[in-house]
Amino acid sequence: MTIVRAATGQTLVICGHGMVAQRLLEKLVEQPQNPFEQIVVFNGEATPAYNRIQLSAVLAGDASEDSLQLQQPDWYQKHNIEVHQGDPVVAINRAEKTISTESGLVQPYSRLVLATGSRSASLDLDGEHLEGVMGFRDLQDTRRLIDISQRQRRAVVIGGGFLGLEAAEGLRSRGMAVTVLHRSSHLLNRQLDRASGELLEESLTDRGLSVRTNTSPVALLGRNLVRAVQLDDETLISTDLVVIAAGITPNTELAREAGLDCDRAIRVNAQLQTSDPHIHALGECCQVENQTFGLVEPGYQQAEVLAQVLCDPDSQAVFETSIIATRLKISGIPIFSCGQTEADADTESVVWQDYETNRYCRLLVRNQRLTGAVLFGETSDGPWYSERIQQADDISSYRAQLAFGKHYCEAA
Repeated sequence: MTIVRAATGQTLVICGHGMVAQRLLEKLVEQPQNPFEQIVVFNGEATPAYNRIQLSAVLAGDASEDSLQLQQPDWYQKHNIEVHQGDPVVAINRAEKTISTESGLVQPYSRLVLATGSRSASLDLDGEHLEGVMGFRDLQDTRRLIDISQRQRRAVVIGGGFLGLEAAEGLRSRGMAVTVLHRSSHLLNRQLDRASGELLEESLTDRGLSVRTNTSPVALLGRNLVRAVQLDDETLISTDLVVIAAGITPNTELAREAGLDCDRAIRVNAQLQTSDPHIHALGECCQVENQTFGLVEPGYQQAEVLAQVLCDPDSQAVFETSIIATRLKISGIPIFSCGQTEADADTESVVWQDYETNRYCRLLVRNQRLTGAVLFGETSDGPWYSERIQQADDISSYRAQLAFGKHYCEAA
């Protein structure tokens, strides 16, 4: 049954309720002027916005589901924000400025924000449809993985990036025998150089993970349930579960069907506006020039800009892509990465390593400017190195002390 809601004043509709959409709501209610009489959020998930970064801690048994919630229910009531859980938007009518939801609700909008996020990328392998093959993106995935870990013994995780390693470590901590397959030469190849990637592999292997780099699966085998993974060297690995964590695909279907300009993701300008002036997009589903975003930090920056743009027609706020630092903990091991991670013909490397404590630091320098930093095992100086990279300071006066961190450099 279709229920058409009446338009009442200026209405902002938000499709999606992840971490970035929630940050947008929080920034909107902080604005000195808010033109919207109604803010309506349609969430495809049955759970209100939660901290996805902590899903790996829930999987590992180190955090509870309750600890994930970003705001209490009364926060939305207090700010007159209407949230519809488990009712995703399925169509946009740009001519009439309405959206339709799965339950048959038709909601008019003055401004529409697409925060539809992304999903695990498909590898187009034979057997991806089999039961026991899944991604690790949301709370529902996490619950399923916990359930399977209680009944099954073996898992293969495809992808040695952050998400894949988090899934692997969580399943290992629940007692499963886990093999990680990674097609690059070292783990976390986007964040780490080869030496630190190998240090990470050693540490994870010592904890009980099996890691195979320079390895790609060619097929997933089984009749109804997945039973094995076939590798490119003809090896077969028996398994009860396959987790695919080899990148993400932005959710653009809604925007494409509405005729919005899309490339790899939904194209937006520096004010997060799509090809339709009444529709904006932000987070993992959007693309600014040639760049898409898989981390939450740029999404938060976009939310701050978009809140100003939506509330002030004359706002000059723009989103600028910047060098984003990555600060992670994999199985309790701190890792920091910012800027360039591998040397080129124009850069010099400053490397410091302590074999006893398993600490490693690599700094990349070009024309007496810091262009990259990779830290493993001890990351407290990471934000200071990140600042030097962003500001492009001349480091000549403390170049000799650079590897020893902020306090030595400032003393010099």
